[in-house]
Amino acid sequence: MRCIPFFNVMRFTESFLYRSFLTQASTKSNRFLRLLRMIFIVLVLTLLTSPSSAAPAATSAITLEDAVRLGLEKSRALAIARLDRDMAGQKIRQTWSTVLPQITTGVTYTRTLKPSVLLLPPDSGFPSSELETSSDNAARASIDVRQPLFNAAAFAGIRAASLVRKISDEAYRGAEATVVTDIKLAYFDVLISQEQVKLLEQSILRWEQSRKDTRAMFRQGVAADIDTLKAYLSVENLRPDLLQAQHRVAISMTKLKNAIGLPVDTPVMLSSSLKPLISKLPADLGTAYGEALDARPELRQLVYQVQAEGENINAARAERFPLFSAFGSLESQTAFNDGVRVADSRWPLSASVGLQLSMPLFTGYRISAQVEQAKIGQLQTRARLEDLKATVQAELEIRLSNVQDSKKRIEVQSKTIGVAERSYKISALRFKEGIGSRLELTDAELQLNKAKTNYLQAVYDNLVATTQLEKALGRSGLLQ
Repeated sequence: MRCIPFFNVMRFTESFLYRSFLTQASTKSNRFLRLLRMIFIVLVLTLLTSPSSAAPAATSAITLEDAVRLGLEKSRALAIARLDRDMAGQKIRQTWSTVLPQITTGVTYTRTLKPSVLLLPPDSGFPSSELETSSDNAARASIDVRQPLFNAAAFAGIRAASLVRKISDEAYRGAEATVVTDIKLAYFDVLISQEQVKLLEQSILRWEQSRKDTRAMFRQGVAADIDTLKAYLSVENLRPDLLQAQHRVAISMTKLKNAIGLPVDTPVMLSSSLKPLISKLPADLGTAYGEALDARPELRQLVYQVQAEGENINAARAERFPLFSAFGSLESQTAFNDGVRVADSRWPLSASVGLQLSMPLFTGYRISAQVEQAKIGQLQTRARLEDLKATVQAELEIRLSNVQDSKKRIEVQSKTIGVAERSYKISALRFKEGIGSRLELTDAELQLNKAKTNYLQAVYDNLVATTQLEKALGRSGLLQ
């Protein structure tokens, strides 16, 4: 519902009441007018306070830094990575339970349905040869404590679990870098789409001016009718390209909102411009490769995985060692027949402590098979690590080449734009004065548009290449 201004409603109300007053002169009509006034006041307040009359949400202007920050706060992938990291922390706590004391307690109650009997010989001297040995009710309460004193496999498992935590931390860093990279690329896509729209709008304006000049020249008899038709077609043929460019802006904006985590119906305006990122990048492949080896999350994950596989080998070997533990028990039990109160029954205490030593002598080659499996797993992880190193080195070489190529194209195209603009001004002036041709002006317009498009593409390629190189180096990509 459209918001109705308060003063307009009041003006309408006063006018209506005034006309009603002129047509009603009796006391009864005056009461009717007062009633109408109250009704209109209620309606006005309802309209002013209704949600439909609220002002629309203002368009949010966000920079690239804002987009990255919002994306990190709302990213579902990062939320999953954080949960994985929390899961690793709980697994570490679980592994410590194998070396900490284990305390258990229990209470047992038994109701005898049919008593147990002891058969006696006939000459035993008892009145009956069957002697009942169970009571109607029996109960037992106990506390048991067990403390491992030596368990080599448990300590190896603890060390492996701490490495799993480091692996999950690196996985979180990798997920964070991926989210930041995706947001940046989506942001750059919107920027270049908007700039392409501006280029087409500028081209249309130039052709519109050219069409006006051609019409004036045609009326003066300097230009032919075919020139006016060509000028008209030059403008109209650009309009479908403009519509497609505007459609690309809408699509890329939707992708950016999804990457950030904003609702698709949220109005957003980008405040950053399409210009090269200021980032200190390595000058050669050797420096870049050394930085990636130290910082790239995927490489660090596999390095920790190799160490964890080594601890798995130690844990498998430790099963050959003896297990040494201490234990203790405190117990109380009672038995009584029906008719005896629980408080009157006896609860004698008993306690015991002891040591336990166990050592496998032959397990059917189970332990040796587990050791070999752990060794093979470590070899597989080492092979994956070496393969990833080769892949990273090749990727860095490509990323560095892309950055250097885009920088060179920016330098060349920035000079070309100035020349193309000057060429177009000269061609437009020559055509306006009747000494230049339509073909010359068209060629100058195409060259100017191509020069601006190439410069725009070079800047975009530089932004993308720089962002991808930062990720390949293992940098988080967070803007300071």
